[in-house]
Amino acid sequence: CKYNVSEISFPLANELIRNMLSTESVLNRGTPFGTESGTLPFGEFQPGIETQDFVQNTASILVIGAGGLGCEILKNLALTGFRNIQVIDLDTIDVTNLNRQFLFRKKDVGKMKAEVAADFIKNRIPQVNIVAHTCPIQEKPIEFYQQFDAIIAGLDNIKARRWINALLHDMLEHDESGNLIPETSKILIDGGTEAFKGQARMIAPGFTSCFECSMDSFPKQIHFPLCTIAETPRKPDHCIAYVLFAVNRGLANKSAHALRQEFESLFGSDTKLDKDNPDHMRFIYEKALARSQIFNISGVSYMLTMGVVKNIIPAVASTNAVIAAACVNEAFKALSYCSQSLNSYFMYNGNTGVYTHTFKYERKSGCPVCDAKEIRFEIDKNETLNSFIDKLISDPSLQLEKPSIGKPGSSLFMQKPAALREATLPNLSKKLSELINDEDILTITDPVFPLGMSISILVKFL
Repeated sequence: CKYNVSEISFPLANELIRNMLSTESVLNRGTPFGTESGTLPFGEFQPGIETQDFVQNTASILVIGAGGLGCEILKNLALTGFRNIQVIDLDTIDVTNLNRQFLFRKKDVGKMKAEVAADFIKNRIPQVNIVAHTCPIQEKPIEFYQQFDAIIAGLDNIKARRWINALLHDMLEHDESGNLIPETSKILIDGGTEAFKGQARMIAPGFTSCFECSMDSFPKQIHFPLCTIAETPRKPDHCIAYVLFAVNRGLANKSAHALRQEFESLFGSDTKLDKDNPDHMRFIYEKALARSQIFNISGVSYMLTMGVVKNIIPAVASTNAVIAAACVNEAFKALSYCSQSLNSYFMYNGNTGVYTHTFKYERKSGCPVCDAKEIRFEIDKNETLNSFIDKLISDPSLQLEKPSIGKPGSSLFMQKPAALREATLPNLSKKLSELINDEDILTITDPVFPLGMSISILVKFL
Protein backbone atom coordinates (compact mmCIF):
# COMPACT_ATOMS: atom_id res chain seq x y z
CA CYS A 1 0.00 0.00 0.00
CA LYS A 2 1.46 3.38 -0.96
CA TYR A 3 -0.35 5.15 1.89
CA ASN A 4 0.57 5.12 5.57
CA VAL A 5 -2.75 4.54 7.32
CA SER A 6 -1.90 6.96 10.12
CA GLU A 7 -1.34 9.74 7.55
CA ILE A 8 -4.64 9.35 5.66
CA SER A 9 -6.83 12.41 6.04
CA PHE A 10 -10.63 12.15 5.97
CA PRO A 11 -10.93 13.51 2.39
CA LEU A 12 -8.33 10.99 1.19
CA ALA A 13 -10.05 8.20 3.11
CA ASN A 14 -13.33 9.06 1.39
CA GLU A 15 -11.58 9.02 -1.98
CA LEU A 16 -10.17 5.57 -1.26
CA ILE A 17 -13.64 4.35 -0.30
CA ARG A 18 -15.06 5.74 -3.55
CA ASN A 19 -12.36 3.89 -5.47
CA MET A 20 -13.16 0.66 -3.68
CA LEU A 21 -16.86 1.12 -4.38
CA SER A 22 -16.26 1.29 -8.12
CA THR A 23 -16.76 -1.99 -9.93
CA GLU A 24 -16.09 -0.59 -13.39
CA SER A 25 -12.63 -2.14 -13.73
CA VAL A 26 -14.10 -5.64 -13.46
CA LEU A 27 -17.55 -5.30 -14.99
CA ASN A 28 -16.74 -3.19 -18.05
CA ARG A 29 -14.16 -5.41 -19.68
CA GLY A 30 -14.41 -8.81 -21.30
CA THR A 31 -12.86 -11.98 -19.92
CA PRO A 32 -12.36 -15.56 -21.12
CA PHE A 33 -13.21 -16.73 -17.60
CA GLY A 34 -16.87 -15.71 -17.35
CA THR A 35 -19.17 -17.93 -15.34
CA GLU A 36 -20.36 -19.63 -18.53
CA SER A 37 -16.90 -21.19 -18.96
CA GLY A 38 -16.89 -22.80 -15.51
CA THR A 39 -18.36 -26.03 -14.17
CA LEU A 40 -21.22 -24.18 -12.46
CA PRO A 41 -22.49 -21.71 -15.08
CA PHE A 42 -25.21 -19.26 -14.03
CA GLY A 43 -25.36 -17.19 -17.21
CA GLU A 44 -23.26 -15.46 -19.83
CA PHE A 45 -21.13 -12.50 -18.78
CA GLN A 46 -21.99 -9.30 -20.63
CA PRO A 47 -19.54 -6.54 -19.67
CA GLY A 48 -20.95 -3.05 -19.63
CA ILE A 49 -23.10 -0.51 -17.91
CA GLU A 50 -26.17 -2.78 -17.61
CA THR A 51 -24.29 -5.40 -15.61
CA GLN A 52 -22.71 -2.73 -13.45
CA ASP A 53 -26.08 -1.10 -12.82
CA PHE A 54 -27.60 -4.45 -11.84
CA VAL A 55 -24.89 -5.16 -9.28
CA GLN A 56 -24.92 -1.71 -7.78
CA ASN A 57 -28.58 -0.71 -7.95
CA THR A 58 -30.77 -3.75 -8.52
CA ALA A 59 -29.27 -6.84 -6.91
CA SER A 60 -30.62 -7.43 -3.41
CA ILE A 61 -28.68 -9.44 -0.83
CA LEU A 62 -29.64 -10.74 2.58
CA VAL A 63 -26.98 -11.35 5.21
CA ILE A 64 -28.00 -13.71 8.00
CA GLY A 65 -25.92 -13.03 11.10
CA ALA A 66 -24.15 -9.85 12.18
CA GLY A 67 -21.47 -11.39 14.38
CA GLY A 68 -17.78 -11.86 13.69
CA LEU A 69 -18.31 -13.27 10.19
CA GLY A 70 -21.36 -11.12 9.49
CA CYS A 71 -19.53 -7.86 10.20
CA GLU A 72 -16.83 -8.78 7.68
CA ILE A 73 -19.43 -9.81 5.09
CA LEU A 74 -21.38 -6.55 5.45
CA LYS A 75 -18.23 -4.47 5.13
CA ASN A 76 -17.10 -6.38 2.04
CA LEU A 77 -20.49 -6.16 0.34
CA ALA A 78 -20.65 -2.39 0.84
CA LEU A 79 -17.10 -1.84 -0.42
CA THR A 80 -17.67 -4.13 -3.39
CA GLY A 81 -20.48 -1.89 -4.58
CA PHE A 82 -23.68 -3.66 -3.57
CA ARG A 83 -26.15 -1.02 -2.44
CA ASN A 84 -29.24 -3.03 -1.53
CA ILE A 85 -28.45 -5.05 1.58
CA GLN A 86 -30.55 -6.38 4.41
CA VAL A 87 -29.24 -8.02 7.57
CA ILE A 88 -31.04 -10.14 10.15
CA ASP A 89 -29.77 -11.07 13.62
CA LEU A 90 -31.60 -11.39 16.93
CA ASP A 91 -28.54 -11.11 19.20
CA THR A 92 -27.40 -8.15 21.26
CA ILE A 93 -23.82 -6.93 21.56
CA ASP A 94 -21.74 -8.27 24.43
CA VAL A 95 -18.47 -6.75 25.58
CA THR A 96 -16.70 -9.99 24.55
CA ASN A 97 -17.67 -9.29 20.92
CA LEU A 98 -15.62 -6.12 20.66
CA ASN A 99 -12.25 -7.74 20.00
CA ARG A 100 -13.29 -8.99 16.54
CA GLN A 101 -16.72 -7.61 15.60
CA PHE A 102 -15.32 -4.31 14.45
CA LEU A 103 -18.57 -2.55 13.55
CA PHE A 104 -19.33 -2.30 17.28
CA ARG A 105 -17.96 -0.03 20.02
CA LYS A 106 -18.13 -0.09 23.81
CA LYS A 107 -21.09 2.31 23.75
CA ASP A 108 -23.03 -0.26 21.70
CA VAL A 109 -22.97 -3.02 24.34
CA GLY A 110 -26.52 -4.22 24.95
CA LYS A 111 -27.86 -2.93 21.62
CA MET A 112 -29.05 -5.10 18.72
CA LYS A 113 -26.22 -6.28 16.47
CA ALA A 114 -28.15 -5.93 13.22
CA GLU A 115 -29.23 -2.35 13.93
CA VAL A 116 -25.80 -1.14 15.04
CA ALA A 117 -24.06 -2.84 12.10
CA ALA A 118 -26.52 -1.32 9.62
CA ASP A 119 -26.12 2.16 11.10
CA PHE A 120 -22.32 1.87 10.99
CA ILE A 121 -22.33 0.89 7.33
CA LYS A 122 -24.77 3.67 6.39
CA ASN A 123 -22.72 6.29 8.22
CA ARG A 124 -19.49 5.27 6.49
CA ILE A 125 -20.96 4.67 3.04
CA PRO A 126 -24.20 6.66 2.64
CA GLN A 127 -24.84 5.26 -0.85
CA VAL A 128 -25.69 1.87 0.66
CA ASN A 129 -29.32 1.18 1.45
CA ILE A 130 -29.15 -1.29 4.33
CA VAL A 131 -32.10 -2.51 6.40
CA ALA A 132 -31.82 -4.31 9.75
CA HIS A 133 -34.13 -6.99 11.15
CA THR A 134 -33.98 -8.15 14.77
CA CYS A 135 -36.00 -11.35 14.90
CA PRO A 136 -35.46 -15.08 14.37
CA ILE A 137 -35.22 -16.02 10.69
CA GLN A 138 -38.12 -18.44 11.22
CA GLU A 139 -40.48 -15.51 11.91
CA LYS A 140 -40.14 -14.06 8.42
CA PRO A 141 -42.68 -15.18 5.79
CA ILE A 142 -41.60 -16.89 2.59
CA GLU A 143 -42.32 -13.68 0.65
CA PHE A 144 -39.53 -11.96 2.56
CA TYR A 145 -36.92 -14.37 1.25
CA GLN A 146 -38.29 -14.38 -2.30
CA GLN A 147 -37.23 -10.74 -2.81
CA PHE A 148 -33.49 -11.48 -2.65
CA ASP A 149 -31.11 -12.47 -5.44
CA ALA A 150 -28.64 -14.06 -3.03
CA ILE A 151 -28.46 -14.93 0.64
CA ILE A 152 -25.19 -15.09 2.55
CA ALA A 153 -25.29 -16.98 5.83
CA GLY A 154 -22.75 -16.10 8.49
CA LEU A 155 -24.34 -18.28 11.13
CA ASP A 156 -22.84 -20.00 14.16
CA ASN A 157 -25.33 -22.85 14.49
CA ILE A 158 -26.38 -25.78 12.33
CA LYS A 159 -30.09 -25.58 13.10
CA ALA A 160 -30.56 -22.16 11.48
CA ARG A 161 -28.46 -23.15 8.46
CA ARG A 162 -30.57 -26.28 7.94
CA TRP A 163 -33.73 -24.21 8.21
CA ILE A 164 -32.80 -21.57 5.61
CA ASN A 165 -31.41 -24.26 3.28
CA ALA A 166 -34.69 -26.20 3.46
CA LEU A 167 -36.79 -23.07 2.97
CA LEU A 168 -34.93 -22.01 -0.18
CA HIS A 169 -35.40 -25.47 -1.66
CA ASP A 170 -39.06 -25.39 -0.72
CA MET A 171 -39.36 -22.14 -2.73
CA LEU A 172 -38.39 -23.83 -6.02
CA GLU A 173 -41.03 -23.83 -8.74
CA HIS A 174 -41.34 -25.90 -11.93
CA ASP A 175 -43.08 -25.27 -15.23
CA GLU A 176 -45.74 -27.49 -16.81
CA SER A 177 -43.06 -29.75 -18.27
CA GLY A 178 -41.49 -30.27 -14.86
CA ASN A 179 -38.44 -28.10 -15.60
CA LEU A 180 -37.07 -25.93 -12.84
CA ILE A 181 -37.80 -22.21 -13.21
CA PRO A 182 -34.32 -20.69 -12.70
CA GLU A 183 -35.64 -17.44 -11.22
CA THR A 184 -37.05 -19.32 -8.24
CA SER A 185 -33.61 -20.64 -7.28
CA LYS A 186 -32.12 -18.20 -4.76
CA ILE A 187 -28.38 -18.59 -4.29
CA LEU A 188 -27.28 -19.47 -0.77
CA ILE A 189 -23.65 -18.86 0.15
CA ASP A 190 -22.88 -20.47 3.47
CA GLY A 191 -19.86 -19.38 5.45
CA GLY A 192 -18.59 -20.81 8.70
CA THR A 193 -15.53 -20.47 10.90
CA GLU A 194 -14.11 -22.42 13.82
CA ALA A 195 -10.92 -20.99 15.30
CA PHE A 196 -8.31 -21.22 12.50
CA LYS A 197 -10.55 -23.25 10.19
CA GLY A 198 -13.31 -22.10 7.90
CA GLN A 199 -15.38 -22.89 4.86
CA ALA A 200 -17.44 -21.17 2.18
CA ARG A 201 -20.01 -23.06 0.18
CA MET A 202 -22.01 -22.22 -2.92
CA ILE A 203 -25.51 -23.70 -2.83
CA ALA A 204 -27.70 -23.17 -5.89
CA PRO A 205 -31.02 -24.89 -5.06
CA GLY A 206 -31.92 -27.36 -7.77
CA PHE A 207 -28.43 -27.33 -9.29
CA THR A 208 -25.93 -28.22 -6.56
CA SER A 209 -25.85 -30.29 -3.41
CA CYS A 210 -27.54 -28.64 -0.45
CA PHE A 211 -26.54 -28.14 3.17
CA GLU A 212 -28.59 -31.14 4.27
CA CYS A 213 -26.54 -33.40 1.96
CA SER A 214 -23.59 -32.98 4.30
CA MET A 215 -25.32 -33.45 7.65
CA ASP A 216 -23.63 -36.78 8.36
CA SER A 217 -20.23 -35.04 8.12
CA PHE A 218 -20.96 -32.92 11.19
CA PRO A 219 -20.07 -34.32 14.61
CA LYS A 220 -23.00 -35.23 16.81
CA GLN A 221 -24.01 -32.46 19.19
CA ILE A 222 -22.84 -32.95 22.77
CA HIS A 223 -25.59 -33.77 25.26
CA PHE A 224 -24.92 -33.91 29.03
CA PRO A 225 -26.42 -36.89 30.92
CA LEU A 226 -28.73 -35.47 33.58
CA CYS A 227 -27.92 -38.14 36.17
CA THR A 228 -24.20 -37.32 35.98
CA ILE A 229 -24.83 -33.59 36.14
CA ALA A 230 -27.15 -33.86 39.12
CA GLU A 231 -25.40 -36.52 41.19
CA THR A 232 -21.77 -37.16 40.18
CA PRO A 233 -20.32 -34.22 38.25
CA ARG A 234 -16.74 -34.86 37.10
CA LYS A 235 -15.97 -31.92 34.83
CA PRO A 236 -16.33 -28.15 35.09
CA ASP A 237 -18.80 -28.37 32.17
CA HIS A 238 -21.07 -30.52 34.35
CA CYS A 239 -21.21 -27.84 37.05
CA ILE A 240 -22.10 -25.16 34.52
CA ALA A 241 -24.71 -27.37 32.87
CA TYR A 242 -26.29 -28.09 36.28
CA VAL A 243 -26.92 -24.42 36.97
CA LEU A 244 -28.10 -23.88 33.38
CA PHE A 245 -30.63 -26.70 33.61
CA ALA A 246 -31.76 -25.57 37.06
CA VAL A 247 -32.45 -22.03 35.85
CA ASN A 248 -34.29 -23.39 32.80
CA ARG A 249 -36.35 -25.76 34.99
CA GLY A 250 -34.68 -28.82 33.48
CA LEU A 251 -34.00 -30.35 36.92
CA ALA A 252 -36.44 -31.19 39.67
CA ASN A 253 -34.65 -31.35 43.01
CA LYS A 254 -34.39 -29.14 46.08
CA SER A 255 -31.04 -27.60 45.12
CA ALA A 256 -32.12 -26.84 41.55
CA HIS A 257 -35.37 -25.32 42.79
CA ALA A 258 -33.42 -23.06 45.15
CA LEU A 259 -31.20 -21.89 42.27
CA ARG A 260 -34.24 -21.10 40.15
CA GLN A 261 -35.84 -19.14 43.03
CA GLU A 262 -32.65 -17.15 43.57
CA PHE A 263 -32.46 -16.38 39.84
CA GLU A 264 -36.07 -15.15 39.85
CA SER A 265 -35.55 -13.09 42.98
CA LEU A 266 -32.73 -11.25 41.22
CA PHE A 267 -34.20 -10.89 37.73
CA GLY A 268 -37.95 -11.21 38.19
CA SER A 269 -40.55 -13.95 38.36
CA ASP A 270 -40.76 -16.19 35.28
CA THR A 271 -37.73 -14.48 33.73
CA LYS A 272 -36.18 -16.60 31.00
CA LEU A 273 -32.43 -16.98 30.82
CA ASP A 274 -30.96 -14.56 28.26
CA LYS A 275 -27.65 -15.90 27.01
CA ASP A 276 -26.66 -12.42 25.84
CA ASN A 277 -27.35 -10.77 29.21
CA PRO A 278 -24.03 -10.29 31.08
CA ASP A 279 -25.80 -10.33 34.47
CA HIS A 280 -27.50 -13.64 33.70
CA MET A 281 -24.21 -15.13 32.54
CA ARG A 282 -22.44 -13.87 35.67
CA PHE A 283 -25.08 -15.61 37.81
CA ILE A 284 -24.53 -18.93 35.96
CA TYR A 285 -20.75 -18.59 36.35
CA GLU A 286 -20.78 -17.77 40.06
CA LYS A 287 -23.19 -20.57 40.97
CA ALA A 288 -21.29 -23.07 38.80
CA LEU A 289 -18.03 -22.04 40.50
CA ALA A 290 -19.61 -22.60 43.92
CA ARG A 291 -20.84 -26.05 42.86
CA SER A 292 -17.43 -26.98 41.48
CA GLN A 293 -15.83 -26.16 44.84
CA ILE A 294 -18.23 -28.53 46.61
CA PHE A 295 -17.10 -31.40 44.37
CA ASN A 296 -13.43 -30.30 44.24
CA ILE A 297 -13.57 -29.69 40.49
CA SER A 298 -11.29 -27.03 39.03
CA GLY A 299 -11.52 -25.19 35.73
CA VAL A 300 -14.79 -23.27 35.91
CA SER A 301 -14.24 -19.87 34.31
CA TYR A 302 -16.41 -17.15 32.84
CA MET A 303 -15.21 -17.94 29.31
CA LEU A 304 -15.93 -21.65 29.77
CA THR A 305 -19.37 -20.74 31.09
CA MET A 306 -20.01 -18.73 27.94
CA GLY A 307 -18.78 -21.66 25.88
CA VAL A 308 -21.04 -24.23 27.55
CA VAL A 309 -24.14 -22.02 27.60
CA LYS A 310 -23.75 -20.68 24.07
CA ASN A 311 -21.81 -23.63 22.66
CA ILE A 312 -19.12 -21.13 21.67
CA ILE A 313 -15.97 -22.07 19.79
CA PRO A 314 -13.18 -19.45 20.07
CA ALA A 315 -13.31 -17.09 17.09
CA VAL A 316 -10.27 -15.77 15.20
CA ALA A 317 -10.63 -12.47 13.36
CA SER A 318 -8.29 -13.42 10.52
CA THR A 319 -10.32 -16.55 9.77
CA ASN A 320 -13.50 -14.48 9.61
CA ALA A 321 -11.79 -12.10 7.16
CA VAL A 322 -10.70 -14.92 4.83
CA ILE A 323 -14.08 -16.66 4.76
CA ALA A 324 -16.08 -13.42 4.42
CA ALA A 325 -13.93 -12.42 1.45
CA ALA A 326 -14.61 -15.79 -0.19
CA CYS A 327 -18.37 -15.48 0.43
CA VAL A 328 -18.69 -11.98 -1.00
CA ASN A 329 -16.43 -12.84 -3.92
CA GLU A 330 -18.77 -15.71 -4.80
CA ALA A 331 -21.83 -13.46 -4.52
CA PHE A 332 -20.22 -10.91 -6.83
CA LYS A 333 -19.30 -13.55 -9.42
CA ALA A 334 -22.66 -15.32 -9.29
CA LEU A 335 -24.72 -12.15 -9.71
CA SER A 336 -22.56 -10.46 -12.36
CA TYR A 337 -21.41 -13.64 -14.21
CA CYS A 338 -17.96 -12.01 -14.40
CA SER A 339 -15.97 -15.09 -13.41
CA GLN A 340 -16.28 -18.81 -12.79
CA SER A 341 -18.26 -19.68 -9.68
CA LEU A 342 -17.10 -21.95 -6.93
CA ASN A 343 -18.33 -25.52 -7.47
CA SER A 344 -19.07 -25.89 -4.71
CA TYR A 345 -16.99 -26.05 -1.50
CA PHE A 346 -13.98 -24.02 -0.34
CA MET A 347 -12.14 -24.98 2.83
CA TYR A 348 -9.46 -23.07 4.70
CA ASN A 349 -7.09 -24.26 7.41
CA GLY A 350 -4.77 -21.79 9.09
CA ASN A 351 -3.61 -23.95 11.99
CA THR A 352 -0.05 -24.51 10.77
CA GLY A 353 0.12 -22.25 7.72
CA VAL A 354 -2.28 -21.30 4.95
CA TYR A 355 -3.95 -24.29 3.36
CA THR A 356 -6.94 -24.06 1.04
CA HIS A 357 -8.77 -26.63 -1.01
CA THR A 358 -11.83 -26.60 -3.26
CA PHE A 359 -13.96 -29.51 -4.36
CA LYS A 360 -17.43 -30.35 -5.61
CA TYR A 361 -19.69 -31.56 -2.82
CA GLU A 362 -21.81 -34.22 -4.47
CA ARG A 363 -25.56 -34.41 -3.98
CA LYS A 364 -26.66 -37.11 -1.59
CA SER A 365 -29.12 -39.61 -2.98
CA GLY A 366 -32.26 -39.54 -0.89
CA CYS A 367 -31.44 -36.23 0.78
CA PRO A 368 -34.66 -35.23 2.60
CA VAL A 369 -34.37 -31.66 1.28
CA CYS A 370 -33.06 -31.74 -2.30
CA ASP A 371 -33.82 -35.35 -3.29
CA ALA A 372 -36.75 -36.29 -1.11
CA LYS A 373 -37.53 -40.00 -1.12
CA GLU A 374 -38.97 -42.42 1.34
CA ILE A 375 -36.33 -43.33 3.89
CA ARG A 376 -36.21 -47.01 4.79
CA PHE A 377 -35.77 -47.55 8.52
CA GLU A 378 -35.34 -51.03 10.01
CA ILE A 379 -36.25 -51.54 13.66
CA ASP A 380 -37.42 -54.23 16.08
CA LYS A 381 -41.22 -54.23 16.28
CA ASN A 382 -41.00 -54.72 20.07
CA GLU A 383 -39.18 -51.41 20.58
CA THR A 384 -41.22 -48.54 21.94
CA LEU A 385 -42.18 -45.42 20.06
CA ASN A 386 -39.93 -43.48 22.44
CA SER A 387 -36.98 -45.68 21.48
CA PHE A 388 -37.78 -45.12 17.80
CA ILE A 389 -37.76 -41.35 18.33
CA ASP A 390 -34.40 -41.60 20.11
CA LYS A 391 -32.98 -43.47 17.11
CA LEU A 392 -34.25 -40.79 14.74
CA ILE A 393 -32.60 -38.10 16.85
CA SER A 394 -29.28 -39.97 17.03
CA ASP A 395 -29.22 -40.90 13.33
CA PRO A 396 -26.24 -38.91 11.92
CA SER A 397 -27.89 -38.44 8.53
CA LEU A 398 -31.06 -36.94 10.04
CA GLN A 399 -29.99 -35.25 13.31
CA LEU A 400 -33.53 -34.32 14.26
CA GLU A 401 -34.29 -32.39 17.44
CA LYS A 402 -37.92 -32.80 18.50
CA PRO A 403 -39.65 -34.95 15.90
CA SER A 404 -43.41 -35.33 15.71
CA ILE A 405 -44.69 -38.53 14.10
CA GLY A 406 -47.89 -39.34 12.32
CA LYS A 407 -49.36 -41.81 9.87
CA PRO A 408 -52.32 -41.40 7.51
CA GLY A 409 -55.33 -40.58 9.65
CA SER A 410 -53.52 -40.73 12.98
CA SER A 411 -51.06 -38.77 15.11
CA LEU A 412 -48.67 -41.07 16.95
CA PHE A 413 -46.81 -38.39 18.89
CA MET A 414 -46.96 -34.63 18.48
CA GLN A 415 -44.65 -32.14 20.20
CA LYS A 416 -47.11 -29.25 19.81
CA PRO A 417 -49.66 -27.97 20.66
CA ALA A 418 -49.68 -28.87 24.35
CA ALA A 419 -53.11 -30.49 24.22
CA LEU A 420 -52.12 -32.79 21.35
CA ARG A 421 -48.83 -33.64 23.04
CA GLU A 422 -50.72 -34.60 26.19
CA ALA A 423 -53.12 -36.75 24.20
CA THR A 424 -50.36 -38.65 22.36
CA LEU A 425 -47.92 -38.90 25.28
CA PRO A 426 -49.13 -42.41 26.32
CA ASN A 427 -48.04 -43.75 22.90
CA LEU A 428 -44.38 -43.24 23.78
CA SER A 429 -44.33 -46.29 26.03
CA LYS A 430 -46.19 -48.52 23.56
CA LYS A 431 -44.51 -51.05 21.28
CA LEU A 432 -44.32 -50.10 17.63
CA SER A 433 -46.28 -53.23 16.74
CA GLU A 434 -49.21 -51.81 18.74
CA LEU A 435 -49.21 -48.57 16.76
CA ILE A 436 -48.17 -49.37 13.20
CA ASN A 437 -47.91 -52.23 10.73
CA ASP A 438 -44.86 -53.55 8.91
CA GLU A 439 -43.89 -51.23 6.01
CA ASP A 440 -46.18 -48.43 7.15
CA ILE A 441 -45.08 -45.01 5.95
CA LEU A 442 -44.70 -42.41 8.71
CA THR A 443 -44.63 -38.65 8.31
CA ILE A 444 -41.99 -36.87 10.40
CA THR A 445 -41.90 -33.14 11.10
CA ASP A 446 -39.23 -31.35 13.10
CA PRO A 447 -38.26 -27.76 14.07
CA VAL A 448 -35.07 -28.02 11.97
CA PHE A 449 -37.27 -27.83 8.87
CA PRO A 450 -39.66 -25.02 7.86
CA LEU A 451 -43.31 -25.30 8.82
CA GLY A 452 -45.15 -27.61 6.44
CA MET A 453 -42.08 -29.58 5.37
CA SER A 454 -41.84 -33.23 6.33
CA ILE A 455 -39.92 -36.42 5.61
CA SER A 456 -41.39 -39.84 4.92
CA ILE A 457 -40.04 -42.96 6.58
CA LEU A 458 -40.97 -46.50 5.60
CA VAL A 459 -40.66 -48.67 8.71
CA LYS A 460 -39.51 -52.24 8.16
CA PHE A 461 -39.83 -54.57 11.14
CA LEU A 462 -36.90 -56.87 11.84
